[in-house]
Parts: sequence; C-alpha cells; structure tokens
Amino acid sequence: MEAKVPTDRDIETEVEGQDAREHETAESAESERADGDGLRRSLNAIEAQPASQSDIPRRIHIIGNGSVGKLVAHSLRGIANPPPITLMLHRYELLQAWEKSKKEITIQDGEYKVSRGGFDVELLPEVRRQHGVELQAGKPDVYDVAGERMRPHEAAKLLGPGEMAAPQQQPVEETQEQIAPSGEGEEAQPQQPIPLRKAYYNPGAGQGDHAYSTEPIHNLIVTTKAAYTVPALLRIRHRISRSTTICFLQNGMGIIDDVNKHLFAREEERPSYVQGIITHGVNVPPEVAKRDPFFAVHAGHGTIALGVIPREHPIREEIEDDAGKREIWAPSARYLLRTLTRTPVLCAVGFTPTELLQQQLEKVAVNSVLNPLTSLLDARNGALLYNFALTRTLRLLLAETSLVIRSLPELQSIPNINTRFSPQRLESLVTSVADKTRDNISSMLADVRAGRKTEIEYINGYIVKRGEEVG
Repeated sequence: MEAKVPTDRDIETEVEGQDAREHETAESAESERADGDGLRRSLNAIEAQPASQSDIPRRIHIIGNGSVGKLVAHSLRGIANPPPITLMLHRYELLQAWEKSKKEITIQDGEYKVSRGGFDVELLPEVRRQHGVELQAGKPDVYDVAGERMRPHEAAKLLGPGEMAAPQQQPVEETQEQIAPSGEGEEAQPQQPIPLRKAYYNPGAGQGDHAYSTEPIHNLIVTTKAAYTVPALLRIRHRISRSTTICFLQNGMGIIDDVNKHLFAREEERPSYVQGIITHGVNVPPEVAKRDPFFAVHAGHGTIALGVIPREHPIREEIEDDAGKREIWAPSARYLLRTLTRTPVLCAVGFTPTELLQQQLEKVAVNSVLNPLTSLLDARNGALLYNFALTRTLRLLLAETSLVIRSLPELQSIPNINTRFSPQRLESLVTSVADKTRDNISSMLADVRAGRKTEIEYINGYIVKRGEEVG
C-alpha cells in the first residue's frame, strides 16, 4: 500500500494548527502569570513576608520583668540565630540579684526546667510621678505645694506642665547637647543637657550607674501591667523615636490611647505600635519569687495574636518598594513581627487590625466578668459555674457589654457582628474559660491579694468609656 503524500493544503492546515496551539499555550502562560501577580498583590502585609533587611537593628528591649516578660525573653533566646535581648530592670535590687545570680532565666514546663542566658540588662532611671506630674530633683512635690490649703490634685494643676520633665528635656548624655523641636521655618536651638540626677529623683544615687544606657531603642516589647505602662515608658521616652516599634503584650484595651495622650501627643513623633493578645498561662510561685526573681512556670500553653496598628501617615514616605508602593510599616515593625512569629514556644500569629480588634473585644468581654467577680468573691474561676445567683449577675453584665460592643462605630461595616457579640455567645465564652481554668485564680484576684493596683480601668473601665461615647 502506497504512503499518502501530504499535499500543500495538508501542510498549511498542520502549520495553522500548530500556530494555534502555540498561541493558546502562550495565552495560558500569560494568564497564569497575571493570576500570580494578582494573588501577590492581594496578599496583605503579614502574608507577603518580604525579604528581611540587614540594616534593621536586631536588638530587642523588654520592659516588664513579670512572668510574661520572662517567658517572652526566654523563648526568643531559644530560636535559631536569636536576636540580642536586653532586660530593662526597674529596681536596683533586681540588678543586684541578677549580678549575683547565674545571669539566666529559668522556665519550668511540667517536670522540666530550662535555663537560658546571654541576656543584657539595663537599669531604668527612677521617675516620680504624683497626680500626673513628673517631679524634678530640687523641686517641691505635689503634697508640699498643697499643704493644708488645697487638695493634692488641685496643686498638681498649679504645677502643671511647666514643672514636668518634658520628653525633650530628658537626658541623653551628661555632655551631649540636645536639639529642641521648633516650628516650621525656625532654626532649631540647642538646649543645655540636664544631668540625670537633676532630671529625676533617684534614690540610692551612685548605685547601678554602670547599667544605665542612653542608646536609642528600635524594638521594644512591653509586658508590664496596663496601669504601669505610662510610668514605665516615661523613663525611656527620650530613647524612643518615630522609627521605634512598641509591642504591647498586656490585658485590657485603651492602653495605646493613654500612651499617646501622655507621651506622644504629636502624631508625627509617635512610634509604630504592635498590639498583642496573649493566652499563655505563666506564673511565679511566691515561695520562689524572693529566692529567684528570674524564674517562672509555664503552666498553660497558648497563643499570641499580633497585629500592627495602622497609622495615618506612612513611616517612610520617601521610600518605595520594587512595585512602586509606598512603605506603610516601619522596618522595625516588620522585623519584630517576623521575629515573634518564628518563635515556636510563643505560637504567635499575625492578624489584620480588624480581626485583632474583634479578638480584643472578646477577651475584654470575658475578663470584664471573670476578673471582677472572682476578685469580689475571693475565689477561683470555677466558682462562677453552677451558681444561680452568679449566673444571673453574669448575664446582666454581659447584656450591657454586648450592647456597647455591637454599637461601636468601627464595627458597623463588619458582617456577623450581632451574632459574634451576642449575649448568648459571650456567655458561652465566659463559661468555657471558667471551666477550662476552674482551678486558677484570675490576674485581678492575684493583684488584689498582693495589694497591687488592678487593671480594671482598662477592662471594665474601657467598656464604660465606650458606652458613654456611643450613648
């Protein structure tokens, strides 16, 4: 049988078919590339995970030497290529205890105790505040001015900002000049430096001078009680700049509002903020605290939800990335977020600001019932279960809290808010937490028993304040 010889028409048809297949393949590849580019553009800042920048300072300062601060510092030192960690001690006695110890933090998890070292320490300058007024050495305090003629808070208004240690006047070095901020078009005038001893009351002057530092802080984690946040940051206000990122790992809400009000009133001077919600259970046994102040027990494993608080003006408006988009995060915020999320023990996860806000409100709603009731009863969390009288009180509190949260203007455009923050769902959250932690005591009850200031102003107080705003 003779083979068929292809005609010119057959060859032309085959060439046209091959061209069509090549054109279709090219279109498919172009479509895949376009889909990939669109997907990458749609990723938010957390998911994009850009390459790390080598010019970002890696050192992380931690202020707050409680159980959470110890856990975070200990966990960060346990990762591969750990960042340098500086513990900021608020009392000279802690510095003495550190220098006499093995200079390690020990975390007990179950039967195992793990000690890690390699930390640097600093001693915070002592600052005295009375009724919102920061006192300077050699100046009369609020009670001296008040005497028997007026009340202390009235005397504080008389002293006013003029007697306060303004952030621009806080010392950098005893021989270094400072530049005072000036208005637009005015030339900045140098100020005479204020010695540390004259700027602050510092009991035990001369002790621990070697542990003071004036180096700028780029990455800061705050784990103090909410009520002590402003006084703690006041001590290092002169070391914080617009390029700094502060991560708050605390209970309650409204803390950042207080920080902006008292420390960073001008938006262009504010650092970047990262808000965190921590669910780890960490405690320090009282019998061990005095003997080893750098020991903690990791009693319950949890997670940390993190989110960068948006700011009105980009942190680096003059710099654009490869895609031509302006950078809206400080490099230190990106670095701090990535460092925390790559720490296995902490189980930190990044969320969008909207989702993080909803998680914060859920936790505040639970704590606004659990903490005060257990503190009033002086009982463990399980006491709220299977009690008719307490259940009735709990439901009345949650009904008000649910109404306030569902009325917040920032949540009105979010779907399913009425269901997520309904009284019934909030009650189920409170009951679930009380059942899981039935043998634990709340942090507020621990503060009450120890005679410390509680965080109720940033838990129940926040709900009351927002309720007054929405009417």
